[in-house]
Amino acid sequence: MNSDLGALALLASGSVVEQLNRTLFDDTFAGIHQLGWFDYAILVPYFLLLVLLAVYGVHRYEIIRLYRKYRKHMPSAPGRRFEQLPRVTIQLPLFNERFVVERLLEEAAKIDYPRELLQIQVLDDSTDETHPFTERLVGEYRAHGLPIEYHHRGNRHGFKAGALEEGLRSATGELIAIFDADFLPPADFLQRTVHYFTDPQVGLVQSRWTYLNRDYNLLTKVQAILLDGHFILEHVGRSGAGLFFNFNGTAGILRRRMIEEAGGWEHDTLTEDADLSYRAQLKGWKFIYLPGVECPSELPVDTHGFQVQQSRWAKGQTQVSLKLLRRILSAGIPRREKMEAFWHLTPNICYPLMILVTILLLPVMIVRFYIGWQEMVFVDLPFVLATFFSVVVFYTYAQVAAGQRGWFRSLLMIPAVMAAGVSLTLSNTRAVLEALAGHKTSFVRTPKYAITGSRQAEVPARYRSKSGWLPYVELAMGTYFFGVIAYLIDTLNFLAVPFMLLFASGYYWAAFSTLRQEFRDRLAWQRQRKLQIEARTVQQA
Repeated sequence: MNSDLGALALLASGSVVEQLNRTLFDDTFAGIHQLGWFDYAILVPYFLLLVLLAVYGVHRYEIIRLYRKYRKHMPSAPGRRFEQLPRVTIQLPLFNERFVVERLLEEAAKIDYPRELLQIQVLDDSTDETHPFTERLVGEYRAHGLPIEYHHRGNRHGFKAGALEEGLRSATGELIAIFDADFLPPADFLQRTVHYFTDPQVGLVQSRWTYLNRDYNLLTKVQAILLDGHFILEHVGRSGAGLFFNFNGTAGILRRRMIEEAGGWEHDTLTEDADLSYRAQLKGWKFIYLPGVECPSELPVDTHGFQVQQSRWAKGQTQVSLKLLRRILSAGIPRREKMEAFWHLTPNICYPLMILVTILLLPVMIVRFYIGWQEMVFVDLPFVLATFFSVVVFYTYAQVAAGQRGWFRSLLMIPAVMAAGVSLTLSNTRAVLEALAGHKTSFVRTPKYAITGSRQAEVPARYRSKSGWLPYVELAMGTYFFGVIAYLIDTLNFLAVPFMLLFASGYYWAAFSTLRQEFRDRLAWQRQRKLQIEARTVQQA
């Protein structure tokens, strides 16, 4: 997601087009510097990489155009209503969700739907105390008449997709609603969605995510902006234009027959939702997006949790593109749908491209110094418009469309959005390369803690995944960009300094925030261990 955010700063270092054009076609500058084979070996790949990144940037303008065209034409009510409501199964997949499961079950119990037509399945793959705790809660709700069932697997075969697949075998509903553990399904969710299935071609109704802890810290504010770009601009644009768009894995309701006809839940990718979405739409099923139906959720509050989530999405989406793109491009569907599917499934390739550009950046700038900077602004303009300005407009517009901020306050958030995009470059590059190499990894959950409100809340230290080598490489990358900044200042190229600062700050933000959190977690663990030892000593005495 948002893979061209980091590319923006790289463009500010100057345009290779200007260098090649001036050297090849303008003899005026021949006496200044003659490019050799080594210069071309640096400049030509750099130029080609920037062109590829700019193409993905241009696509954002198309999404904005589609949103503006179709935003007032999104469905607000079904064409007709069921005389006899269909049976619905609600599936709640869990894995070690001790902090949020109680809240989830409480909200699921409030769903407004006839009890005789409702089945709630708790699909628990937990390996910790979530298992007995949830089983007890489910028993209590069942004793009070809620049609709820508890299913626990002794293994995580297929991860979430495997749990959904197994739950489907005993599901009684013809419609299947799915909510992840950190979501709060609205009480009227089914009443507002099931009637769209009176159209027999409708296979999915997806609601819009909103965020319980949007204002918890700067990171959650940035994540909300990034996701608003997806749920407001992209989903509205694609669904309004009749193009393929994806089920987001939660806060949606699916027709069981569609799942089965599309081949069921498959677990050879980390984004089983996107995989099923494209297979189903290739079968002719119709998807509906309802931006007016909101489902609150919780955002990761620490940087490494954010990176883990984004890298899983990046790897899974790349896996889906490798699995299905050939089938999509050879399908008997309009060319426009094929092209949009390509743009939708492949943008994460920009992350490794940005790493390559980063490697070339300093030698390119040295070459530019000897050539000169005078015409840089004029030739850089197309790249700036294609990438930098498109991202600024895209995420500024997303904030305004979400009703969160005015234009000026939205613009003030853009530097933080871009820095967050930079912080994903290394982890998402690794994820994409693993997908391209066919390297399989497990489904790493994003820890959630039932945190809402302000920054005053305490974050439990448990269940965090370890960052390993990543923050140290990010420190090295941030230091590298500060070296680039020093070179820019030394060569009086001040125009590019603010953009390089975004890169340096993005890497340092990711590294220091992760290391700080892990240090605090270690101290908390040591304090807890000390208290346990003291308690045992007192008991023995």
